[in-house]
Amino acid sequence: MYKKFFGLKENPFNVNPDPRFLFSTAHTEETLATLTYGIQRRRGFILLTGEVGTGKTTLINKLLGWLRRQRVATSFVFNPGLDPNQFFDYMLADFGLNIESRQKGQMLMKLNKWLLERYLVGGTAVLIVDEAQNLSAEVLEEIRLLTNLETSTEKLLQIVLSGQPELEEKLSRPELRQLRQRITLRCKTQPLSLEETQQYVATRLRIAGADGQPIFTPEAVEAVHFYSQGIPRVINLLCEHGLIGAFAEQKNPVPEERIQEVASEFKLDVVDPPPPAHSADGAQLLEAFQTLATFMEKMRRPR
Repeated sequence: MYKKFFGLKENPFNVNPDPRFLFSTAHTEETLATLTYGIQRRRGFILLTGEVGTGKTTLINKLLGWLRRQRVATSFVFNPGLDPNQFFDYMLADFGLNIESRQKGQMLMKLNKWLLERYLVGGTAVLIVDEAQNLSAEVLEEIRLLTNLETSTEKLLQIVLSGQPELEEKLSRPELRQLRQRITLRCKTQPLSLEETQQYVATRLRIAGADGQPIFTPEAVEAVHFYSQGIPRVINLLCEHGLIGAFAEQKNPVPEERIQEVASEFKLDVVDPPPPAHSADGAQLLEAFQTLATFMEKMRRPR
């Protein structure tokens, strides 16, 4: 709808986790490196956590693309509502294993044999489970038992559990302590800083075909960061609707007030205060509050 008006070839802020639009920061690269290192070194169990909308699924899709290019066998489970039997059926089918018996012992024997065959020729297999915070304790226990598929020195199946911070809380339960103790690597996704938000918006616009001309005013991008608190999914929402509204009003570039209107429409204009910075001294805290007050006063001024 607005693409021609802004000189774009595709929608830059689509909410789908398209790995082409993965914005790399130093932290993102570190997280991806941790995942690939853990898989290559057969570390067994890796935990990826992060707040809603911080790019976990996009990162997982990037990892899956790399694994497939390396001809690594993968199974990607993204439905946390499966019971243990359904989980096994889906995982084995995604690995391409046709198992006639529905008895768990037979299924595990076939999986173990297949993993050993891959191991002997230098191959590996990776199970990735997304939205793992919603898995039942029974399924999590079945996943733990899969780590017993190993040689005397190495794990045969590499497992990545990805989920929201609630997953960390769930794994802290006493009944899941055996699973928690098997986690060898942990990594997290994080919100973007203001500078990273500016780069994120510019990068997505460039990938979508922008020719370098400003599409958002600098003030609009600052407002996007403020209201989104650096969460990429919310950045996408604000920018997408900012483009739609600016197109309707025939405004180019997108002005700051358009972002404010979108934030108000989606109830994002009530921003929770940041947690206290224990390492900051009084002067730093005062400066932070003054900066916030100045920003809020600026937004209240009549246009």
